[in-house]
Amino acid sequence: MKFKNFILDPFQVESVESIEKGHSVVVSAATGTGKTLIADYIIDKYLKKNKRIIYTAPIKALSGQKYRDFKKEYGEENIGIMTGDIVINPDAPILIMTTEIYRNMLLAKDEIVDYVKYVIFDEIHFINDIERGTVWEESIIFSPEHIRFLCLSATIPNARQFAAWIEEIKKHKVDVVKYDKRAVPLQHHVYDLGLGITTIDKVMQDRTYKEFYKASKRKKKQKKMEMPAPSHIDLIRLIEDKLPCIVFDFSRKDCERKAIELARKKDFLNNKQKKEIIELANELISAEYRSLESIQTLKQVLSRGIAFHHAGILPKAKELVELLFARGIIKVLYATETFAVGINMPAKTVCFASLRKYDGISFRYINSKEYFQMGGRAGRRGIDKIGYVISIVDRGFTDMNKVKQISTKDDIPIQSQFKLSYNTVLNLINNHNPEEREIILKMNFDYFLKKQKSNRQVRIMSSYNNKVKQLKQMGYVVNDSLTEKGLFATRIYAEELLITEIFCSDMYKRFSEAELNIIIAAIIYEPRRKDHFTLKGINQTYSKIMRIISDRRYVMENLNKLHVKRMCRVVGDFTEGCEFTDLLDLCNLDEGDLIRLFRRIVDVIRQITHASQDYDLIEKMHKCQDKLYRDVVRFEF
Repeated sequence: MKFKNFILDPFQVESVESIEKGHSVVVSAATGTGKTLIADYIIDKYLKKNKRIIYTAPIKALSGQKYRDFKKEYGEENIGIMTGDIVINPDAPILIMTTEIYRNMLLAKDEIVDYVKYVIFDEIHFINDIERGTVWEESIIFSPEHIRFLCLSATIPNARQFAAWIEEIKKHKVDVVKYDKRAVPLQHHVYDLGLGITTIDKVMQDRTYKEFYKASKRKKKQKKMEMPAPSHIDLIRLIEDKLPCIVFDFSRKDCERKAIELARKKDFLNNKQKKEIIELANELISAEYRSLESIQTLKQVLSRGIAFHHAGILPKAKELVELLFARGIIKVLYATETFAVGINMPAKTVCFASLRKYDGISFRYINSKEYFQMGGRAGRRGIDKIGYVISIVDRGFTDMNKVKQISTKDDIPIQSQFKLSYNTVLNLINNHNPEEREIILKMNFDYFLKKQKSNRQVRIMSSYNNKVKQLKQMGYVVNDSLTEKGLFATRIYAEELLITEIFCSDMYKRFSEAELNIIIAAIIYEPRRKDHFTLKGINQTYSKIMRIISDRRYVMENLNKLHVKRMCRVVGDFTEGCEFTDLLDLCNLDEGDLIRLFRRIVDVIRQITHASQDYDLIEKMHKCQDKLYRDVVRFEF
């Protein structure tokens, strides 16, 4: 079978046959096998039938990339995008959005959903994410019965169990298509200082490795025998015949540092390629940002065929790197794991600078799902016969048994992360009778799995009842109906009680636009370990905010005071009109982090605007947004 000049593989044909029958499909296939072609088939088929398709992505960066790709493929008039901070062409037949936006549309009973035929969940294994996984579950649970799903993922060991859950709660046929064979097979190696590029088994059998490992076990942090750590530069020298290469490093700073180190030693480009880089950089990055240190550093390494890519660089800088990598001009790219999510940019070789990462709580080894998500970028279809995955190991510290376990097989199943939020409880009360609420609450994947194991009813209602009790005490629910506050909170999708207590009252009238933006920023700000902000000149603003919120106990107890202090200058100054580049002197956040913070503030402002019936508040929120949504904060495509 042919589609778009491609001869479809058997697993793609099997998926297409399921789609033709009107079934949902769970596709579990290795990275790089062509899963997205199945999504293209759905879009092509239903675009011709004037039906709507929703394409959901786990991260906004992927939403933006898909929007650019689909515009070229299907025409600008057929594509829309909806993220928290941008809406373009919402009446288009193909809508790209984050999974959160789709879930929010379902809870808000948005009429767009009535005309949707298929929802494509790209990277469905994000359902395992501890923080956000519940969004994917709720998106499936609350979808109306006429909608079918295409769930795309790398290997899912329990794909049939997952499909059986969807089948049970949505009452339609869900087919599973599995395909583990890669178009380009992978070879897995390690780079060891003593043995060079070799296999895990050979390192484990090596006498000196055993001595090192015993010593490190005995002494924990103090190594008994000294040996320098393996060098990424030496590794690149050994694999020059296996470029282009992506080196995954979980530290942003190390990505930049290592790119600079390699650029001092190597130059992979000719003059024609260097000129192409300068022209594209000048086209994408406007003049006022070219003098930024990060942009200067990036251009310096790019001119030698080397790059870095992480969430902290400007969106346009990321786009520049992605375009140059796709053209084959970048030979070595140092990237954090965000480069592996959905971005279809394979290389001949993938290297891991380390197999340990900081996950926000502690340092841990990556799991097999993460290893194969990133390692699967090795091997370009139609170009390479083999893809190489090489992990740098350090004899004194690396647990080779763990490395072997991680790299042998992707064996992590989909697990439920379902958590009941106040927003979901309020929407259940507002949209469903008591009997329907219990049925819906028992639709989650965790309940399905426990019921399968124990063959008995699992109690699910206690969490719901506890939340209803608190909502009644706080005046959100009266006699099982929502009050004005309760209705407001149904449209707020994170920190719903805190935001409602502030904005569904007269409290907001006592704050300026800058102070309101500071408060919203303090609510949503997610600190990183080494964040630093200037607190100089904040006393007047901070004291006023504290004085006003002290009237309301819930706000006083739940609004993080340190976050308010940290946001006073950065968010306050930008709201009052300072240049974006000036903010870099007020904190140590990367440009990309600042942009993401401001865009998330805009997202909350829009939620408040949609939630409110108070025209004064709506007008004030528009002013707050206008003062923030400018310069590089504004989305560009």
